[in-house]
Amino acid sequence: ECAFFLSVCDNHTQCVNTEGSYYCHRDEGFKKSFLCEGMRHLISHLGMFSHLLSLTDIDECRDDPDVCGTNGDCYNHTNGYSCKCHQGYSNYGNDQSKCIEMDCDQFKLESEADHTPEKLKHLMSLLKNSCESLNDPHGEHVTGEELLRNVCSSSDELLSEGNIADGETLNQFLDAVENSMRLIGPQLKEPVTRMETHNTFAEVAVTRNQTPPSGRVTLSTDSALFSTSWETVVGKSYPGFAFAALVSYKDLNSSNDLLHKMSRERSDDEERSVTYQLNSKVVTAVVSNAETKHLSEPVMLVFTHEEERAESEGVVYSCVYWDEVEGAWSGRGCEGAWSNSTHTVCYWSHFSSFAVLMALYPVQDSFELVLITRVGLALSLVCLFLCILTFWFCRSIQGTRTSIHLHLSICLFIADLVFLCGISSTHNQVACGIVAGLLHFFFLSAFCWMLLEGVQLYQMVVLVFHTTLKHLYMYLVGYGVPLVIVTISAIAFPTGYGTERHCWLSRDRYFILSFFAPVCIIVILNGFVFIITVWKLARKFSSLNPDLSNLNQIRSFTVTAVAQLCILGGTWIFGFFLFQEKGTEVMLYLFIILNSLQGALIFIMHCLLSKPVLKTHHDNKKSMTNLLTH
Repeated sequence: ECAFFLSVCDNHTQCVNTEGSYYCHRDEGFKKSFLCEGMRHLISHLGMFSHLLSLTDIDECRDDPDVCGTNGDCYNHTNGYSCKCHQGYSNYGNDQSKCIEMDCDQFKLESEADHTPEKLKHLMSLLKNSCESLNDPHGEHVTGEELLRNVCSSSDELLSEGNIADGETLNQFLDAVENSMRLIGPQLKEPVTRMETHNTFAEVAVTRNQTPPSGRVTLSTDSALFSTSWETVVGKSYPGFAFAALVSYKDLNSSNDLLHKMSRERSDDEERSVTYQLNSKVVTAVVSNAETKHLSEPVMLVFTHEEERAESEGVVYSCVYWDEVEGAWSGRGCEGAWSNSTHTVCYWSHFSSFAVLMALYPVQDSFELVLITRVGLALSLVCLFLCILTFWFCRSIQGTRTSIHLHLSICLFIADLVFLCGISSTHNQVACGIVAGLLHFFFLSAFCWMLLEGVQLYQMVVLVFHTTLKHLYMYLVGYGVPLVIVTISAIAFPTGYGTERHCWLSRDRYFILSFFAPVCIIVILNGFVFIITVWKLARKFSSLNPDLSNLNQIRSFTVTAVAQLCILGGTWIFGFFLFQEKGTEVMLYLFIILNSLQGALIFIMHCLLSKPVLKTHHDNKKSMTNLLTH
């Protein structure tokens, strides 16, 4: 086949005949010329050789003087050639690659200040020693895989100990990682190497060939995807190898001071009180091309969001990189971006360490919403004030149940007044915390007084009609329990009172559960109490001699109490989603409307529709008429 079909193998391989077949063999150190099949058979018949193979050695050093670069000496030998680099240059152990300059001083810290972490100093020393050993043929060489493992382990220790807090240390750390990838990449043996530790995830792609690679290279970690062309990775000069690396850091959080510097690029952010937070892991992208400040073709990075939130009026995503000169995150060099709730795609004209920044803009409530809130709460306050006057001065209805309604109305009146005046007072942190604490206490107290009403109704049905609760016990439950909860909450997490948008409980460390957990418990307990009460009422109605007047009155009390619980409990079902900042505008309106209805509902059920109150009002009116007549 080799004799008669000369093009059976390509130009880079030689055809080798075998008995009954052939194969293509690559051997860059030799030229192989085969005699035709007829001559081979003739020589075989003569008994001299079974085949004849003539070998002609190629002198690569002579044919290509620049095969080792200008800073390396080429040595030809039987199986090819090898390059020996001059002092200060290396081909990273690849004998047939060009020698490039080794700058081991880049692993020396510019200023070893007192606050520089010892782990960072140790990492830089390790990289410097490894760099210097590449020029020492008799020294101990650390493999690329071992060096990558050491770098990831050192990064883990730095990140887990929280040593990277200021801009200078972050500069040093990111520089160390980038330079280490330039040192490690050419030494890796596998085409693709992945390394994952507790806080670091790295993937490196390496290619070695006499001709530059082409096509696209794509790398991915647990939180990001990086894609570019091999032409961008190689650049203008090709030393015989090329690599691309992507490193992701799981616990690298930027301080608020560094994030706050973003406002320099947006002049109106300071006035609008915009806050920033990183919403992706920080990644470092490195390639073998040294000239990466102005790329002809943008590179693509796809980030996975840490917190799933869609862009809206209050949320904007930005692609940022770490600017070592400014010591802050910057958006310069981003050629384009696209985001949804889970991912952001960034196109960059340079290489660096990148992340996705989430800007939180204060959302201004609409005029309609503000109007409904103010009018509704004003109506609720008027109704609650009338309830307080009625329960306080109407002597004919005085009793345990009236006392419960009085304190319930007082708690809701104060809570609504504080809500109306101070829910948006976020400009003063101390005042906002006090407002949030008062709302926490009085809304919890309102639910506790509703629980007491359920207990009192249960006693009226199960025990005797005119049963009472001691006022001391009622005060301990109605005001003591909320006071204990608020005190413990304030001691455990004092900064949890007040958020950036509302003077309410923070979501951090699940602090908001200090309100919603007791509320859920009270609503569930009241639900059980009302179910048992209704069941007992039904049995009493079906008895032989039911006291219909008392039973009808208890039934009326139970219906109003259940309606009251539904309105107040339903209000905070919508309030939960509202203050979690995950609610819709519909939930916001429902919360405001139901919150406004509380005072009106209590006034209607316990005053306007209450027969004892109406009877008292009628008697007082009749007495006044008689007095005027006389």
